Amino acid sequence: MIPQKETENTRVVKAAWVVGLATLLSRVFGFIRDVVIAGFFGAGPATDAFFVAFRIPNLLRRLFAEGSLTIAFIPVFTGYLKRSKKQAVELAGIAFTLLSIILVLVSVAGILLSPWIVKVIAPGFTDVPDKYELTVFLTRLMFPYIFFISLVALCMGILNSFRHFAAPALAPVVLNICMIAAAFLLKDCFRDPIISLAVGVMAGGFLQLAMQFPFLLKVGARLKPNFHFNHPGIKRIGVLMLPAVFGAAVYQASIFISTILASLLPEGSVSYLYYADRVVQLPLGVFAIAVGTASLPSFSEQAAGGDYQELKKTIAFSLRLILFVTIPAMVALIVLRVPVISVLFQRGKFDAASTVFTAQALLYYAVGLWAFSCIRVIVSAFYALQDTRTPVKIAVAALLVNVVMSVVLMFPMKHAGLALATSIASAVNVVILAVILKRKVGGFLKKSFWTSVLKTTLASGVMALSIIAVNYTLGWNSEGAFGERLLFLTVAVAVGLAVFALSSLILGNSEMKALLRMKNG
Repeated sequence: MIPQKETENTRVVKAAWVVGLATLLSRVFGFIRDVVIAGFFGAGPATDAFFVAFRIPNLLRRLFAEGSLTIAFIPVFTGYLKRSKKQAVELAGIAFTLLSIILVLVSVAGILLSPWIVKVIAPGFTDVPDKYELTVFLTRLMFPYIFFISLVALCMGILNSFRHFAAPALAPVVLNICMIAAAFLLKDCFRDPIISLAVGVMAGGFLQLAMQFPFLLKVGARLKPNFHFNHPGIKRIGVLMLPAVFGAAVYQASIFISTILASLLPEGSVSYLYYADRVVQLPLGVFAIAVGTASLPSFSEQAAGGDYQELKKTIAFSLRLILFVTIPAMVALIVLRVPVISVLFQRGKFDAASTVFTAQALLYYAVGLWAFSCIRVIVSAFYALQDTRTPVKIAVAALLVNVVMSVVLMFPMKHAGLALATSIASAVNVVILAVILKRKVGGFLKKSFWTSVLKTTLASGVMALSIIAVNYTLGWNSEGAFGERLLFLTVAVAVGLAVFALSSLILGNSEMKALLRMKNG
């Protein structure tokens, strides 16, 4: 018989694998979407109007839907699910009904207030009447997207609690496909072709929600209208959600402050940080968010059952798993920072000098990748314990550290100093949260954790040496043709991955064994 710990660890690995692959697929289609938008609509007043209009419901999505709603709902829902599936489904129906009513009111208010919202978000547009009117129209057309995507987030919480991850994780792929299809098929159907993208967004939102219902029925979660809004579970979700919304706002504030500070530096600094962050977001989105999403239901189930010993083991395993991926990714990005930026962005007006400056930012973002990733898991543990206040308090403290370090480092190191400040603040965030979590549940980082991290670090070091050997053999030429640069990066990454995998097997890394067991199983 397989021990419970191995069973739970395997469930986390499988769920992370599903979410990670779906996220990677979403990022690929997102890149294709951006290429299509650039090709059909270019960069001008119409695309400016669309991006501003789309940013408004997306901001609300980040604050209220994907993060805060899901993380507040899952621990409470899991607690009821552990007692009775019928009670849990009833709670889900009440939440769905209440949320639908709130979102209809928000959507109507957003449509009516769009002219004033656009003036606040993009005040410069008022000087160009046609651009302003198009932005208002697109905002009104896309504002109800928040209705669909917020309900998708609730469905995600329900399905993830039942350990179904595929449908919610694939939802963003549907949005990207709809936008791509709309650009190809509908751009000639409107006076302003950019409207086709807004239609694609709305179609994508509807389909993202629609695709969740067959899977909800499959797990036995038939959501019926229920107006019992004074249900204690609803009140508990609301209490947990408020600090989570504030935490999301703190994160958005940190991005805003970094942008302001970067605008005080030499021209191009904002862009260097933006492009470097886009690169770091790939492993962060594919792996860190995947493990955080996969582990929250496990954490919540163990916390609801009061099984803190198993909870600590699952937290430690999730951190080991995430570091097994992010440490080699961090090392690879540091060693290959110039080739990566060159292959991805160096064309047209983005010259070799831009590559060097962006690579500087990538270097200092990459050193904090381990912290960016671990935050996702540790914060999920707090949410599972239904403590959403502590992560917010520490996030505010980390924001202050970020601001202070940014001011100290931005002038001697320019934009690279801002990237380093972000990494330092994230490391402070992780360490403080880990200390507080240890006080709440007891020590959770045992000898096996540190042994695993050591083995992963050694394997990553051997991988770095292999990449350096590729550079010595092939030679990197930043001014070479794109095909030559792509070939170098492809060989370096392939060799690095092979060497890391082989080194991990030789060192007996348990995470590599877990991945192989999952594949063979």
